[in-house]
Order: sequence, then structure tokens, then C-alpha cells
Amino acid sequence: MANNYPAISFWHPAKLLGTWFGTGLSPKASGTMGSIAALPFAYVIQIYGGNRALLIASLIAFVVGWLASNTYLHYTDAKDPKEIVIDEVAGQWLLLSFMFPTLHSYIVGLALFRLFDILKPWPISVADRKITNGFGVMFDDILAAVYPVMLLLIAMTIGDAAGHPLNLVPMWQFLAESHVY
Repeated sequence: MANNYPAISFWHPAKLLGTWFGTGLSPKASGTMGSIAALPFAYVIQIYGGNRALLIASLIAFVVGWLASNTYLHYTDAKDPKEIVIDEVAGQWLLLSFMFPTLHSYIVGLALFRLFDILKPWPISVADRKITNGFGVMFDDILAAVYPVMLLLIAMTIGDAAGHPLNLVPMWQFLAESHVY
């Protein structure tokens, strides 16, 4: 234990939210489990509130995760404990807020988010190494969500230029106005 603190209770809000209700306690692939556990919540938010509501939920999850991570870090020596997965929730929701709430979109979104979160290309790798505390725990996953969003924007631009517009309506609707499915 860091700082000679007692173990943090599972029911402590920082652990309950930071581990996304225990999902992060999975012995294997806790980040992937956290991302998967984020999907049903994202679907409900997106269906009933639209893409903007999911974006707002992502921002709220980021702030709550930042606070929960700061508290949780007092109970461990790890810089970015694997059991904290609310960062995956915030990042996954951010990416999905630009996509349709369909099984296909969610599978693609999950795969792309996990790919960039695991590979950590620049500047994600720099953020992961250099930014500390709860903000650092959260921020690299937000960056991991931005890469696929940029890829979608590039694909839309190339498709339009080639005369083959891509059906990425949610992104256009999100950028233009709020839309509830």
C-alpha cells in the first residue's frame, strides 16, 4: 500500500466508479472488459439522448474518473492501475458519440478504440508517460478515442473527393445538430 493507507473498500465511490462497478477487477484484459462494459450504457444514452448526450456523458465520465483516479492513486503505488477502467469508459463513449448506435458500429468502435489504446501512438504514448495523477490516467484514453474519430473524418473526406460519399450520417448530424435515434 502506498502512503501506509489501509486498503480501499470496494464500496468506496472512487473504487466503485474507477473500476466501473468492479469490471476493472477482471484478472485478464481489464481495459477491454471496461470498454465492453461501457457499451450497454452508451447504447441507452445514445438511444434516449442522442449523440450529444453521449458526448456529454463522456465528458462527465472524464471528470468523475479524474477525481476517482486521484483518490484511488492514494491507495496504490501504480501510476495507472490496470483496475481503473473508467478511463476506457470515457474514451469509448467519446468515440461512439460520433457513430451509429448499432452492433456493427459498436464492434468497429470497440476494436478501433482498443487498438489505439493498446498501441499508444504519438502523442498518446507521451501523455501516458509524462502526465501523472488522475488526469494522466484519463487523458491518454481520450486521445486514444480521438484517433478513430480523425480516421472517420479522413475517410469521409476521401470518400467525398472520390465521388463515393460514406454513410457516416451520425458524424454529420452530430456536427450539425442534436439528434435522438
